[in-house]
Amino acid sequence: MSHRLPRISGEAVVKVLTKLGYKVVRQKGSHLRLKDPDNPSHKPVTVPLHKSIKPGLLRKIIKDAGLSVKEFIEYLK
Repeated sequence: MSHRLPRISGEAVVKVLTKLGYKVVRQKGSHLRLKDPDNPSHKPVTVPLHKSIKPGLLRKIIKDAGLSVKEFIEYLK
């Protein structure tokens, strides 16, 4: 069952990732690079600080963070 992706901003994505232990390691323009220093199985992710993240990119960020869409939506709450 596929869960519907919410339309959210880059800032909201960063908030969820920081709840999971990710830390901002650098910024270039409007893009933040985050890594989870405590969990090497989580891939580093780049999040654009745009008003709305496109669904394909959001799905890729969620996958790289080792989450399901359902888990990601739970962390949004």
